[in-house]
Amino acid sequence: MASDSANPATLRTGGRILVDQLRAQGCDRIFTVPGESFLAVLDALHDTPAIDLVVCRQEGGVGFMACADGALTGRPGIAFVTRGPGATNASIGVHVAMQDSQPMILFIGDVDRGTRDREAFQEINFEAMFTPIAKWAARIDDARRIPEYVARAYATAMNGRPGPVVLALPEDMLKDVVEAVDRPRVDRVVQATDPIQIAALGGALDGAERPMLLIGGAGWDDAAARDIAQWAERSGVPVASAFRRQDAVPNDCPVWAGNLGYGPNPKLVERIRAADLLLVIGARLGEATTDGYTLITPEHPGQTLVHIHPDPDELGSVYRADLAICADMASFADGLLSIDIPPRTTGAEAHAEYLAWSTPAPRPGLALDLGPCVAAMRERLPADTIICNGAGNYSGWWHRYWRYDLHSQLAPTCGAMGYGVPAATAAALRHPDRQVVALAGDGCFLMNGQELATAVAQDADMLVLVIDNSGYGTIRMHQERDYPGRVSGTRLHNPDFAALGRAYGCWAETVETTEAFAPALDRALAQGGVKLLHLKTEMRAISAGAMLAGEA
Repeated sequence: MASDSANPATLRTGGRILVDQLRAQGCDRIFTVPGESFLAVLDALHDTPAIDLVVCRQEGGVGFMACADGALTGRPGIAFVTRGPGATNASIGVHVAMQDSQPMILFIGDVDRGTRDREAFQEINFEAMFTPIAKWAARIDDARRIPEYVARAYATAMNGRPGPVVLALPEDMLKDVVEAVDRPRVDRVVQATDPIQIAALGGALDGAERPMLLIGGAGWDDAAARDIAQWAERSGVPVASAFRRQDAVPNDCPVWAGNLGYGPNPKLVERIRAADLLLVIGARLGEATTDGYTLITPEHPGQTLVHIHPDPDELGSVYRADLAICADMASFADGLLSIDIPPRTTGAEAHAEYLAWSTPAPRPGLALDLGPCVAAMRERLPADTIICNGAGNYSGWWHRYWRYDLHSQLAPTCGAMGYGVPAATAAALRHPDRQVVALAGDGCFLMNGQELATAVAQDADMLVLVIDNSGYGTIRMHQERDYPGRVSGTRLHNPDFAALGRAYGCWAETVETTEAFAPALDRALAQGGVKLLHLKTEMRAISAGAMLAGEA
């Protein structure tokens, strides 16, 4: 029988106790590639229909799906993999969850306690391996302490700066039959904003001539987004986002100025440089957002920097803050609403610049021009469509031309390839009522394209666009910059992606011209299940804003 809240005096296996704790924490979905090292958990899940077990085809897909699910729900996405090869494959998801500040827990079935430190079959010291890239990495050696470890894992993954936790599970520990006391559900701790700091912020904003908001990070809920957008609109202050955080507020906000990162609007860059006060809400100010720590420097001379972040360890760690406020997004947004400053016109001006920048113009000579393709998608897809992509220059067309709504962007800030298809699968399962789109370059797609099998097996409803320029486009762009004319290692020989999609059970077509895209999109959207469009582009259209000279 399923046990959602077992009697503390009841003898249970470690596997049963673990599954009971996951249910107590609200877990309703687990992503996995099965392994013999955690058969006791799989056995407990057999009698736990309240948890949907999503069986994937490679542990990298498992990690990406769990990371994406955590981003969508605000509670840790849950992954189970086996030791050694399974854990190393899944480590990419842990890295993404850490750099993206998303809650996730990776459980790893491990060697028996009695064979540790002998380099047993597939043995790795997981605490040593994952500590540098996770918020916490530990091993559970006593089944009676499983409730304690799981509750702590949830609290660690969600509180402060959200991130990943890794717990190793010795195979024999999971088979132990013991008594354990269950722990109740853990929720994210609310971090209230200090009223004295809000008053200080009000004074700084009142004295600023060219303030700007820069938003990002994790922990954004509807209330925080609504309140911050309302304050910015009322005050006329431009709002920009950190790299791949365009969905923190709806992009139709009248003072939305666009996003930083790779290939930003030059006029937005000018506004950031000219700002005398930067109000940074939630963002870490990482390398991509700040153009290698040059657009906004750690010392930012001539600019007042107010930094709001939920983790005190982040404040002051890289950037000198003139005012550092440790608070969650909702609490800070509530405090911000209490500040009244004379309204500016700069927000409306910045939004007009964004609208011009995000309106694609045709690029003559290209058989398939991605700009008009994004425009056709904007005309046909709902505003709350979830756009999922991995790394690659192809994503720049959507970063520039797509207009994101709340909670509609799943994209790794660490630049991990292969994320789009697994993330879209997780999104389609979490939000079956919303349109979900996976974007993948040809190089990106083949790193986790096998998860199409998972998406089809789960009856996911999603659209996959494979953008194929027969090469690693981002690397080629850098290669042309540093070693012009010396192409090496960046060309790809690809399969017929439409035929491959059909082999997995998807509806699929190939698109080779701009004019053919919209009709193909209409046919795809009329289908149920997984749909794939193979878009054949040219390497010379190297990015949304640049062309390669002399490229055939």
